[in-house]
Amino acid sequence: MTEKKVFNQGLKIDFKEKLNKVIHDFDTFEGGVGDRNIIKIINLDGINLNIKAFKKPNVINQIVYKFFRKNKAQRSFEYANKLIELQVGTPQPIAYFEFTSPFLFNRSFYVSEQLDCDLTYRELTSNFNFPDYDNILRAFTRFTYSLHEKGIHFLDHSPGNTLIKKNGNTYDFYLVDLNRMNFKPMNFETRIKNFSRLTTHKFMIQVMSDEYAKSSGEDYHKIFDLMWKETEAFQEKYYRKKRLKKKYLGKK
Repeated sequence: MTEKKVFNQGLKIDFKEKLNKVIHDFDTFEGGVGDRNIIKIINLDGINLNIKAFKKPNVINQIVYKFFRKNKAQRSFEYANKLIELQVGTPQPIAYFEFTSPFLFNRSFYVSEQLDCDLTYRELTSNFNFPDYDNILRAFTRFTYSLHEKGIHFLDHSPGNTLIKKNGNTYDFYLVDLNRMNFKPMNFETRIKNFSRLTTHKFMIQVMSDEYAKSSGEDYHKIFDLMWKETEAFQEKYYRKKRLKKKYLGKK
């Protein structure tokens, strides 16, 4: 088995060596969350590390990741550094590790600093009495607009993937689960479709459409009609996929 490890600059040699041992012993550490990918918070030299172990891919993707495409851990690491370069919040990237055989990709790990937050966007979809609710939702919308203006298309822009921290009277936003992103200018339709996975609640779509209109100068009704249409389309696709899995694979 061949090992590749890439660290961000500035890390001490002994820290790298200790982290390398942590990765090799990852399965022996207790705890962890996730079904497909496992995340464990491990303290190393006083730093809480968020270590994400990606599920070993199927045989086809083992070939793809070995020879044709960057793996998820590498993309997460490189995209995190790109976001920081563009002054967009994300937990500080530390390193990534990958393990391969001569012809197949095996396993990979992405390491970042653990970032504790006050809430995620997900709370906004269920707790409508959350303090300062409207301001947070509007600030999130402006954050998304700023991503679009910087040419950042976050393909996994979904409720659990934006961490939110209160900073005085304002809010800071941090993206996680970074392995699917594009960096290029987006047209109007692509920008608005980027909201489709965030909520099923029409009033939230109305608020986000209003704030996006104020930020972009586009017509509110044009934004709302497309955002709601794309939201409904995503929900129909999502539940159709679940029905098919249940019918043919017996999965819930």
